[in-house]
Amino acid sequence: MRIDLHTHSTQSDGTETPVEVMRSAARAGLDVVALTDHDTTRGWGQAARAVAETGVTLVPGIEISCAYDGISIHLLGYFIDPLDAALLGELERARSSRRTRAQRMVERLAPDTGLTWHQVQEQFGAETTIGRPHIADALVAAGVVASRDEAFASYLASGSKYHVSHYAPDPAFATRLVRAAGGVPVMAHPLAAARGRTVDVDVIEGMAEAGLAGLEIHHRDHTDEAIGKGLQLAQRLGLLVTGSSDYHGTGKDNQLGENTTSPEVLEQLSAQATSGSGPIRP
Repeated sequence: MRIDLHTHSTQSDGTETPVEVMRSAARAGLDVVALTDHDTTRGWGQAARAVAETGVTLVPGIEISCAYDGISIHLLGYFIDPLDAALLGELERARSSRRTRAQRMVERLAPDTGLTWHQVQEQFGAETTIGRPHIADALVAAGVVASRDEAFASYLASGSKYHVSHYAPDPAFATRLVRAAGGVPVMAHPLAAARGRTVDVDVIEGMAEAGLAGLEIHHRDHTDEAIGKGLQLAQRLGLLVTGSSDYHGTGKDNQLGENTTSPEVLEQLSAQATSGSGPIRP
């Protein structure tokens, strides 16, 4: 059984609709796929309706953008109650901050690139969780850069003069929110130094104390050394180990199923959920 527990659709910064993600998962030979858009569960319904058509089991998930001491941290939450009031409030706060942040970045970019907010709006739908990738896509469409990667290496880099931060919850707090919403929290790509600074082990230990269930160790942004350290850390803290693609369609090179999670781990993750939800099977 091939299981990929980290993908994105057009509800956040992916380039395929939730239905298209499900169809792509089927073509890639996956048996199970999780839809984990940034700070939103709005793609779940569309993806669930494609389960019967594709024959692919859906794991409903989310990726919550967190921060600690200025370092970005991503928390995957599986099987949450999408109507949980506390979690919804926190997600909406983050989504609103993301939109304001994007508008301010465009204002900074405009004098040097000619970019307008209207051009960025053309890159996302009304309910999309807005992120830097949408600004990158607008820069590509305007001919300012050739790709998302080029945009992130220059104009959208965290240290550039155009960068603006946005609200993101503390990772331990977000971990507790996921548990309170009946879900199961897993830290995404925890040792991906290629993405920027990573948090110290004590932060991950704090997340484990708050209810963290696992670490996404098998990820393309982890070196062999990082994978070794991650496996040791997971064993020491009693955490499950997952593997995922972090698929974004054509937005990134990541390919569905390039890293996978074992059926045994998925079963253990599902067993920890208290929301009453689980994998949506054909």
